[in-house]
Amino acid sequence: MKLVVLSDNNKLSPEYESEHGLSVYLEKDGVRYLFDTGASGLFIRNAEKAGVDLSQVDYLFISHGHNDHLGGLPNFIEVNQRAVIVISRYALNRKLYSKRETQRSIGTTFDLASVSSRLLLVGDEPVFAGDFIASPVRTKNYPVPKANKTLYKETFKGLEPDDFNHEIVVAVGKSDSFVYTGCAHKGLLNMLATIQRLTSKPLRFVAGGFHLPDSRDENYETPDDLREIAEIIIHNYPELTFFTGHCTGKTACALLKEELKSQLELFSAGYIWKSIT
Repeated sequence: MKLVVLSDNNKLSPEYESEHGLSVYLEKDGVRYLFDTGASGLFIRNAEKAGVDLSQVDYLFISHGHNDHLGGLPNFIEVNQRAVIVISRYALNRKLYSKRETQRSIGTTFDLASVSSRLLLVGDEPVFAGDFIASPVRTKNYPVPKANKTLYKETFKGLEPDDFNHEIVVAVGKSDSFVYTGCAHKGLLNMLATIQRLTSKPLRFVAGGFHLPDSRDENYETPDDLREIAEIIIHNYPELTFFTGHCTGKTACALLKEELKSQLELFSAGYIWKSIT
């Protein structure tokens, strides 16, 4: 398995670029996957520097409808004419907003009609295809991130709190599973529980943001909240390796790393990881 982070809020070294966005490339069991496209075409430039040929990607997964995860989709379509694009049908043509500090649009106006033949849409039920599962997050046993309270969707009634029905969780792999969380707006633990219920394959690796940003004036997760998440991970998933960055804030990264130790890897743009098994 080979994992390369192509877009992130931070960068590993000066030759890479960074942005508020996330894009992760994965080679596993002979299949090439791309998870999200960041906020712009930056991920393509970083891919070239990392020696990643995006024209050969087999599957692109879009985790949810926010622009920092699909803003680079038009750029991807220009360089790749073959990949199946897996996305929630509820992410299409959505008007989404953040009210953190100031109200701003965080959706996209890109029309996917031009690539309709390449779309694999996820609805209310999980999709099983090839060696992957793409599913709405169906488990609600654990709290969702408190920072969700600043995020909204436009409805016929006006702006309403986003319920993230446009978010999917993805697991890929033949004999074991690599799980991608996107921003985990539905909650990291709910995502893992959803996938665990859908497959008998062991979960081995998890990558993505955990949506645990640093709090400013808002009341987000406390240190005790973060420790509880870590304790559940250690108890329920002792064999899992986690990779995170993007919307996992510095405070959460530091505390989770302290608790999870070698189970947690912190990434930035240009990060490359290869398994030795």
